[in-house]
Amino acid sequence: MEQYELDALEAITTRKPRDYREISVAPLTPVIGAEVSGVDLGELSDTQLAEVRTAFLDHHVLVFRDQEITDEEHKRLAGHFGELRPVNPPPPEGDPYVLEIKTSSAAANVAGNAWHADGTADAEPSLGSMLYITETPQGGSGGDTLFANMHLAYEMLSPTWRGLLDGLTAVHDGEQSFRGYTVPPNYEIPVNEHPLVVRHPETDRPILYVNPAYTSRIPQLSEDESRAVLDMLFALVTNRPLLTCRVRWTPKTLVFWDNRCVQHHATYDYYPLSRYGRRVAINGGPLKG
Repeated sequence: MEQYELDALEAITTRKPRDYREISVAPLTPVIGAEVSGVDLGELSDTQLAEVRTAFLDHHVLVFRDQEITDEEHKRLAGHFGELRPVNPPPPEGDPYVLEIKTSSAAANVAGNAWHADGTADAEPSLGSMLYITETPQGGSGGDTLFANMHLAYEMLSPTWRGLLDGLTAVHDGEQSFRGYTVPPNYEIPVNEHPLVVRHPETDRPILYVNPAYTSRIPQLSEDESRAVLDMLFALVTNRPLLTCRVRWTPKTLVFWDNRCVQHHATYDYYPLSRYGRRVAINGGPLKG
């Protein structure tokens, strides 16, 4: 491992642990993810909420187990972090802010079964999502979700590569995410251009902001150059398990992830079993380099 890679890792792994008063935080890996215990998400105190915010910015993915929450409590919890994000396209019936995540028996595939960040083709992608799983595959096996730290993906690049990428932009095309699926009627497919390296609006840390589900082109490069660079950047996550954590779902688990600096992969390895959950997302703001 090169020294600049070690430096990036040590900057995270040698941080002084937080002194939490009303929650317990156990990291999933040294670089991303944590399980939070000692809380009832339906009745968070002000101190607990503040400490959850701190843990969220430190670990990017928070796991809460054995939670009993209604849809209204789910939305109220998400509302502490920002304006709720409507489901798009809106469901034909039901709550416009609650997306059902449902895998039926013998489904051919599931949404999210590849590395991505949600809705990056939108002009203002989401801040984050809270996914509450109530039904896991029979027997409790399969359906894990992987998460990757895109701060670290950028920081472990060589200084030369970081210098090349800074200042470039990338086109994010929503049509790519519908490959193999039918586009819903009256749905306007978004296409937007974002900095290739963005800054986290709360911590100011740089983020490598490309993903294979949406990113189609770097307009400052030729088509061949763009393809080569994007393929290399996409491969960073798949080739470096060091960037990731794995969440094993159990019934009544809620996971809250930062969509700005995290990619995720919903592993479909439980055919022909079923799974069910509900997701509430939070609006984000404009992305700045």
